Amino acid sequence: MRRHSVKKSLFILFCLLYTVIILSGCGQVHSKNTQAEENFDHFLTSCFKEYVTRDGVTLHFKLSDPSSFHITKPVSPSFANLSYESQKAYCDQSQKLLNKLYSYPKSHLTQNQKLTWNILEQMLRQSVAQKDYLLYSSMLGNNGLPSQIPVTLSEYSFRNTQDVTDYLSLVNQVPNLFEQLLSFEENRREAGIISPDFVITDTIDQIDQFLSDRSNLLIESFDERIQSLDCFSEDQKNSYIANNRSLVQNKIFPAYRDLKKSLKAYVPSGEKKERLCQYEKGKDYYRLLLSSNVGTEMTPEECIEALKKMLLKTTREVSTLTKNNPDLYMQYLNADPFLKNPNQIMKNLKEYTEKDFPGISDIPFLLKSVPDALSGTSACAFYMIPPIDSKNENIIYINQTRIGENEMFSTLAHEGYPGHLYQTNYFLSTNPAPLRTVLRTEGYDEGWGTYAQLYSYRYLSFRNTDQKTQTLLRTLCRDNDLLSLSLSSLSDLYVNYKNYDREKLASFLNQYGIDAESSNQIYEYVIENPAVYLSYGIGYYELDTLKQNMKSQFSKEFSEKKFHQAVLHTGSCNFSILHDEVERFFQRE
Repeated sequence: MRRHSVKKSLFILFCLLYTVIILSGCGQVHSKNTQAEENFDHFLTSCFKEYVTRDGVTLHFKLSDPSSFHITKPVSPSFANLSYESQKAYCDQSQKLLNKLYSYPKSHLTQNQKLTWNILEQMLRQSVAQKDYLLYSSMLGNNGLPSQIPVTLSEYSFRNTQDVTDYLSLVNQVPNLFEQLLSFEENRREAGIISPDFVITDTIDQIDQFLSDRSNLLIESFDERIQSLDCFSEDQKNSYIANNRSLVQNKIFPAYRDLKKSLKAYVPSGEKKERLCQYEKGKDYYRLLLSSNVGTEMTPEECIEALKKMLLKTTREVSTLTKNNPDLYMQYLNADPFLKNPNQIMKNLKEYTEKDFPGISDIPFLLKSVPDALSGTSACAFYMIPPIDSKNENIIYINQTRIGENEMFSTLAHEGYPGHLYQTNYFLSTNPAPLRTVLRTEGYDEGWGTYAQLYSYRYLSFRNTDQKTQTLLRTLCRDNDLLSLSLSSLSDLYVNYKNYDREKLASFLNQYGIDAESSNQIYEYVIENPAVYLSYGIGYYELDTLKQNMKSQFSKEFSEKKFHQAVLHTGSCNFSILHDEVERFFQRE
């Protein structure tokens, strides 16, 4: 999975409003397509500049050298505004930007420009639709704002002296950020959309874990970064270290304690509604999530049928495998992967990727362990998207407490090669319009990561295993992931759309050997993160279906490597657009 800002799709809109104003005097579109193309490129470039300069954090993480994009005006260090009022303003302005987009006729644009036009239009239309549902999403719970802040600050790179002073200013702003969070939560409660008690207690647990870290991530990581800089004397470094330590102890810690105190006042809420479909228009919001986040045109009912078919096919395959090979399940439980070291695995995956996927130059990367203070609430692994003008800031975090040796290979395939790290850097190598790097669809991104994960099992090797057994084990490992993918995605749909309570979900999952405790964890996760599992499950299903369709339609021209190239070259978008682009790619071949 990737780390993204809360409500990222909405944040694009506010910063783009100014673009409408500064471009309003560009004049009429010339009859010559070259002038129309230049005007549209200027429009996209201006959109991108306004997006990345919306706040200091966005600019820092998106560009390592803003001047190379002709951004010379300083941007004050700040987090994005999370208030309900600001989010409504983003939605209000999206319609104006959409109208401006319509002033650029697609018939005058290049094929790549038409692709960007289509993606931007689709995302803006969905953003307009989101205004009625802003309060349906919470900043609390699993992967909420309190757990994102430490990662964001600890990964805030120090490239120069200004970065250090900007960072310290951001630390000072954390109390205000939490005030915005609480204000937003109050807006939700006033509207009758109240976070379940377990969401609040999960957040409190995250806070407790962060505060109990004796060495503290924000102190340790700052010390390491400041020591790596050559622009400071030892006395200056010590002064900054002391300043940061003081701010963490006197600003960050109290802010987290105050947040915890405020949240404890919410429990118990007495609220009976937990599932999204229990709220008025909850099902409508869920459908919007499928369209905007997952990027599918499938209805919830169609998603359920597709996942049920995938589940049935996989269970039958597992049953046949184990029936025909009675010792296979025990061999699966005792399987010993040949590679266990993460760096060796990444090297191995890179070599295999070069055979089955389009070529790309070497990608520098760094593997890091999730800090102990975040391990209890962090995902199994995640890839930090680097600045688009930097090839040296690719970082994959691994949560050692949640990943065993048997899962390391497929996890790194999802996050590294041929997953997110490779996918991101390949698309950047195609020299896309910078705006394309911020117009992202989770279903495409996580669908590709899941596709890469499942594809990687053909590379997996085990010790002391003959070739036949190794082939069977690869299939069983892949099927196990598909079972998990199908069940978790169905659980999301059953709970948030079909109104399954804890008992009904537990009864469903128990048929597949999932115990009550695990079922309860899934139930709470899908309520805190509606439709997130579908970015993986339906995202993969859409990609696999597209692959089979292209194989059938272009049997002579088809190869997996060509398919991979077509998908990667198109970049993140919804699956309807992706289908048209991949089909066009094969028609040209």
